Amino acid sequence: MVIILAWVLLSFLDPSKQDLSPILGKTPKEPCATDQACDPRQRRDAGGRGGVYEHLGGAPRRRKLYCATKYHLQIHPNGKIDGSLEENNPYSILEITAVDVGVVAIKGLFSGRYLAMNKKGRLYASEVFNQECEFVERIHELGYNTYASRHYRTAPPSPPGTRRRASAERLWYVSINGKGRPRRGCKTRRTEKASLFLPRVLGSKDHEMVHLFHTSRGYQENALRRAGRSERRRNRERKSSATSKKSDD
Repeated sequence: MVIILAWVLLSFLDPSKQDLSPILGKTPKEPCATDQACDPRQRRDAGGRGGVYEHLGGAPRRRKLYCATKYHLQIHPNGKIDGSLEENNPYSILEITAVDVGVVAIKGLFSGRYLAMNKKGRLYASEVFNQECEFVERIHELGYNTYASRHYRTAPPSPPGTRRRASAERLWYVSINGKGRPRRGCKTRRTEKASLFLPRVLGSKDHEMVHLFHTSRGYQENALRRAGRSERRRNRERKSSATSKKSDD
């Protein structure tokens, strides 16, 4: 009997046979899946700061990019990129999707085209996604973002035989000037108003347009037709105002 009691007492004292997790209030960690990170807090955002980029690996964010020059960036089905002063323009409803850490693709929901920048720094709307559609997204003060081409930029000069330190390379940014026209990337600066965009959440009318766009074929055709007419009207007004200025001069 004494031997049995001694054996039971030793079994309680043996740490290899005890589970202290309930006592310490800890739960064993489950093994991580091959395609998932063990601790999402270890991921970094585009600026190298701690935290998780909210759109990384998630569904596309539907936003409007409101430029500091008071224009909404819009993508047309004909490949044109410009700005609009209208609040409820269907071409200004965009889908922003992460393709890498801090790198996004911007697609027009109604036009079905991607925002892109070619090697000359000109913005255009691409029918298919390619490397020219990748933009580096950076968050700046007052909530404004900048979008720079991932692959095109101004390389620093490196004159041969000189010891002078070359200047840093200059990024090419998406930019809409004060007349609603896109600027060439090689002429942009990060600190300019034309390069600062505020991602706006869609309003109730925008959500209604998106719902009807996906559910009604007739509404889709009418919305695109109305947007095309308003764009042609604005072009005529711009041409007439330019003609009148020339005549006054």
